[in-house]
Amino acid sequence: MKTFITILLSTIIFVTSAYAYDKEMAKKFDAMFSQMTPEVLTLRPCQISTKDILEMIKKKEEFVILDIRTPAETKLIAPVWKGSLIIPMHELFKPENLAKLPKDKKIAVLCHTGDRAAAATIALRAIGFSNAFQFRGGITEFAKEVGRMATEYVKE
Repeated sequence: MKTFITILLSTIIFVTSAYAYDKEMAKKFDAMFSQMTPEVLTLRPCQISTKDILEMIKKKEEFVILDIRTPAETKLIAPVWKGSLIIPMHELFKPENLAKLPKDKKIAVLCHTGDRAAAATIALRAIGFSNAFQFRGGITEFAKEVGRMATEYVKE
């Protein structure tokens, strides 16, 4: 009898936990991802490329680069663009760091290759930062594309 009750309780716990999920979070993701039709996805609506950043610089458009790389990574190379923020991904969603993010200008989320930036951008957009964009290709792609041409865009 004890074995039967143990198996029954284990089955109930397993089955109910398999169906448990955060329904409110699922609603937020549904609202966000339901807009991502194949036609919209071809436009890469949540990404900013190096070319886009350079155009924004040319047009003197205000934006923020949010570098979410680790402290070790940013000690070697870090953005110095005016208004840049360096907040490691593991600290990004703390209230004091979210309070630093602007709501009125684009946020280009930057990491080494773009993978962490994609995850952070999705999460930022899910909590209301619709002005967050993944910096496609990360700092690696930016350095490769810009190279010595930087002087064409940034005049001192």
